[in-house]
Amino acid sequence: MRGEAGSDAVIVVSDEVREAGAVVALETTLVAHGFPAGDGLAVGLEAERRVRAAGAVPATVGVLGGKIRVGLSEDELARFDANARKAGPRDLAACVVQGAVGGTLAVCRAVGIRFMGTGGLGGVHRGFPAPPDVSADLGELARTKALVVSAGIKSLLDVPATLEVLETLGVPVLGFRTDTVPLFYSAHGGPPVPARVESASETARLARAHWELGGGGLLLGRPPDDSLDGIEPLIEEALAAASREDVTGQAVTPFVLTYLHEHSGGRTLQANRDLVVANAGLAAEVALSQ
Repeated sequence: MRGEAGSDAVIVVSDEVREAGAVVALETTLVAHGFPAGDGLAVGLEAERRVRAAGAVPATVGVLGGKIRVGLSEDELARFDANARKAGPRDLAACVVQGAVGGTLAVCRAVGIRFMGTGGLGGVHRGFPAPPDVSADLGELARTKALVVSAGIKSLLDVPATLEVLETLGVPVLGFRTDTVPLFYSAHGGPPVPARVESASETARLARAHWELGGGGLLLGRPPDDSLDGIEPLIEEALAAASREDVTGQAVTPFVLTYLHEHSGGRTLQANRDLVVANAGLAAEVALSQ
């Protein structure tokens, strides 16, 4: 595991993570912005517990106190609330120098973590090229030798366009026991996946082969256990509301998630909690199979 432990280091890796054999990176962005106040911390802690239960070590990543920290205590994780910045690759240095709290997963390339668990992958926003909004997730994934386990591609995005960009970038998209790309809340209705895998061990073998061939990241789409279908009209309403209120850029996803949670009777909120934790668990299983 790369990263320093000294007081002058920009990236600080906890002793537990540094010494672990199987590590799963978890993000702080969803803790800060993916759930109502207080819920994000509970979900983040439950995801860590799921990783540990599988036999791996969680490495929750965030910017705190002028450092990029890989492996957080519960008290540190609690500081990632709605005031935290969403810190993609472009934002990390500013968060460090300015002492901001920054929710992120973007540092994994720098420290060599190979397995990550998250909610859903970012990508090409609907309406592209107006606005010309493409998540930095795609470029970062293409450059990082890591397998990201998610509930597919966020359904508020242009999923077919995102899949095309991933093909262009050479990022394999795998379906975990599914022939189609999961759509975050829904297990059904997505485009066909280029390859299907049946187990954590098969996934690990495929990832190793991809890296030996000089490849970067891979996306493993895990369908939600309880598929929440019929959400598309509500997503369209949420995006229309965001447009009316001039919500743009990084603020769109938190706005849409909050809208869905409030207008679905809490169904999307529970689904989001469940899939985040389940994805962390599967990432741990793959990490242990490496």
